[in-house]
Amino acid sequence: MKILIVDDDQVNRSFLCKSLSAYGQCINEDDGKKAIGSFVKALYDQEPFDLVLLDIMMPNIDGQEALRILRKIEEQWKVKPGKEAKVIMVTALHSPMEVTRAFFQGEATDYVVKPVIIEELKNKIDALFKK
Repeated sequence: MKILIVDDDQVNRSFLCKSLSAYGQCINEDDGKKAIGSFVKALYDQEPFDLVLLDIMMPNIDGQEALRILRKIEEQWKVKPGKEAKVIMVTALHSPMEVTRAFFQGEATDYVVKPVIIEELKNKIDALFKK
């Protein structure tokens, strides 16, 4: 499995990468703009990401906008339905409105709230990939 972890906090990125390393390769980015570049490169290299963990609140391009762009990129690259990257939004916000936006406007797969409880995250990943 190839995982893209996007968070502006280095500690969060390191924690998530270390915690999920048994699942496969982790690539870390600290903002939405860099994440988009990595996402396109992975598609170009024919090694797309299976999973994206995307923080909502980030500089430059926030997680909501990055998610919309990632979904448009998948559409432009003609990624087949059902083969799109699974996207789990990671948020410090306990705002139902933000979570709702991620699901209905950006087509997020799921979400977790910070501080991330790693067992909860792993259970979600296992369910998404039927592990």
